[in-house]
Amino acid sequence: MTVLINTGQTIGVINPRLHGQFIEFLGHCIDEGIWVGEESDIPNTNGIRNDVLTLLKQLAPPVLRWPGGCYADTYHWRDGVGPRDKRTVSFNENFGTFTRDDHQFGTDEFLRLCETIGAEPWINVNMLSGNIAEMKDWMEYINRREDTTLSHERQGNGHQEPYNTWMWGLGNEVWAGGGTMTPATYMNDYRRFASAMPKFTKSVFEKSKMYAIASGPDANKSRESVKWTEDFFKALADYRQPPINGYDMHFYNWNISDQKDTPTSFTKEGWKRVINGALELEELINVQFTLIENGLKLIHEPETSMDSKLDTIDLIVGEWGNWHYSAFNAQPALKQQVTMRDAITTALTLDILQRNCNKVTMACNAQTINVLNSLVLTEDDKMIVTPNFDVFMMYKAHQGGTALDVPRQDPDSGVYLFASKKGNKVIVDMINASYEEQKTVNLDFSTEVSVASLTQLAADDPHDCNTVNNPDAVRSYQVDTTGFSTDKHQKITLPAASVSTLSVHLK
Repeated sequence: MTVLINTGQTIGVINPRLHGQFIEFLGHCIDEGIWVGEESDIPNTNGIRNDVLTLLKQLAPPVLRWPGGCYADTYHWRDGVGPRDKRTVSFNENFGTFTRDDHQFGTDEFLRLCETIGAEPWINVNMLSGNIAEMKDWMEYINRREDTTLSHERQGNGHQEPYNTWMWGLGNEVWAGGGTMTPATYMNDYRRFASAMPKFTKSVFEKSKMYAIASGPDANKSRESVKWTEDFFKALADYRQPPINGYDMHFYNWNISDQKDTPTSFTKEGWKRVINGALELEELINVQFTLIENGLKLIHEPETSMDSKLDTIDLIVGEWGNWHYSAFNAQPALKQQVTMRDAITTALTLDILQRNCNKVTMACNAQTINVLNSLVLTEDDKMIVTPNFDVFMMYKAHQGGTALDVPRQDPDSGVYLFASKKGNKVIVDMINASYEEQKTVNLDFSTEVSVASLTQLAADDPHDCNTVNNPDAVRSYQVDTTGFSTDKHQKITLPAASVSTLSVHLK
């Protein structure tokens, strides 16, 4: 297989937010995964376990989405602020979690975590069981600089300056657990909630920094997702448009057709099924991007110079990841192991998002810790780093780079590629999706290059995973590149079932 890497053929700039993460009060994602409390025997900093905190600092996710997910539509923010010993105690039925909810990790804990790890917060508003006044007060508590009762309350809870949290999701999966709405009924509510958002500006002519994200379609349903978006934009085009900046589609790589297939026990056929499932996201992005463009054409022209026309809405993939059937019966809820099958689909998904950086602006892996497509698993005081973490770390160099227009795949090879450029540095991703065959890739650059590094992630067996007893069974490693040539041609050997990133400097 030979691939030309032409650094002059570009697609667009890769928004770092495409590497976002998602945490929710589901299973042990937050409670016991991130939050253990200040009195815990597990080493912690202000209640957040130190091992996970260190890893999240290393990851430095550009965006962190919270509190849900489904949980967002049962969450009342006041339950989780103020002295922890006086907070509301409720019960969490979210997706089979079924446990007491002490609300110890609330708004301030989340936002301070974001500050510590360098993540930009995305908060989802409760549109199902909450109301507009509750949403408005939440935004005021978090962001108001002026001298008000709510800003005083925030200051009294330990944060003098506003958090300046601008990304807000209005509703979550409103087509299902978020209200089982239709696009028309959702738009009726969305108009009211979005219109009530504080602007935090000094002038009526100053553009608000608040970024309103609408609940997009269930992309796992191909017919419904098209109809949902068409009907959503028809309803949006009626009369004046409320504030709207992003449109959030969700896509899970469902692996539920074979109940015997588990995260660590699967056949070659199961391997291929999950790999092929992840690839479906690319077409779904293209379809939804086109539907948004067509929907915006329905917006009427302004009648006066005082009016502005809505002409752009960002496409977002707010939840994505592998979802294996066994997760439905797992305790804690939705916990599943991670093998090279998951690592490869994670890499494929990130490459799809990066290659379509001119169509999608933000995305969040679901979820960061102990739930579904995890980067981290915890067991009591032990922490396990999954191969997914290595993939995200290997791909960090793409953030802010320019995506290059290179072939996605040679049809006969089973090798998938992506490349980006930043200054005189080019990063090439090479995913060998073959279950058992080693592959060779010949990369032809448009100019001479010097190899800076080659990082690979592979396992002795595709079923291998990291455990408490063997925490480094599947970890990335550096390949010795001292013998590599310094011309335009680079020959790379890819282990079976592997992810590789090659870094070169252009001469």
